[in-house]
Amino acid sequence: MRELPENRRPLPIGVFDSGVGGLTVLRALRQRLPKEDLLYLGDMARLPYGTKSPQTVARYACQAAEVLVGRGIKLLVVACNTASALALDALRERFPALPVIGVLEPGAAAACAATRSGRIAVIATESTVRGGAYARAIAALRPDAAVSSAACPLFVSLAEEGWHDGPVVEAVARHYLEPLLETAAPDVLVLGCTHFPVFTATLKTLVGPQTALVDSASTTAETVAAILTREDLANAASRAGGSRYLTTDAPERFARVAAAFLDPEQAPTQVELVDL
Repeated sequence: MRELPENRRPLPIGVFDSGVGGLTVLRALRQRLPKEDLLYLGDMARLPYGTKSPQTVARYACQAAEVLVGRGIKLLVVACNTASALALDALRERFPALPVIGVLEPGAAAACAATRSGRIAVIATESTVRGGAYARAIAALRPDAAVSSAACPLFVSLAEEGWHDGPVVEAVARHYLEPLLETAAPDVLVLGCTHFPVFTATLKTLVGPQTALVDSASTTAETVAAILTREDLANAASRAGGSRYLTTDAPERFARVAAAFLDPEQAPTQVELVDL
């Protein structure tokens, strides 16, 4: 177990995902916490996590966190719904002095706040859907909610390839969502994977104005802000924070695809290759 420094306020917030999808969370963190430094790790060599066993996801998540903790961080954001569903307990046991925040519970809270009818649909990876983590998190907040789910594994591959719209994306979205929408009639659709917000335009066209789209990025950023305040960890520097990027494979490809997930001034100009 690594010892954390006594004065952690100047340290960055660590963020990791299986690939570039978690950059949607990093973007929200940058908007909400402009003074904070951010250190992002995309485990592109081993994505997708959503088809792996729970034991493998937990092992991968702890290895990724070890790299970030080794660089020096004050808080860890697990910007991957699959890892949030399957690895939070392992991470908190491995790093008991480090605040560890997942994206799943903030996403469930946002869904419960947005629904009027209580009918909530969730699209996510196979592991997240199979484990029922969103259904449990929503039920804990709103026991009367009716939750339906669909696994959308191809969305991760399309997002990582930079395919965010067009006929192929629309065909895949229809294949996954039409059965769910016809049977469940939800008024909220939870984007239960941080890769999925890049398909927002296509999904909005498919679900129509009667169904709100919810993702966990902004809610997670608010949760992080509250913890920094509560734990006296907020950076007191007057300067704007910066972002650094690590990946376990193909730094050039990471930088190219990441540009579509981030505001122009956030796009990475340098990505460091690391080995887990």
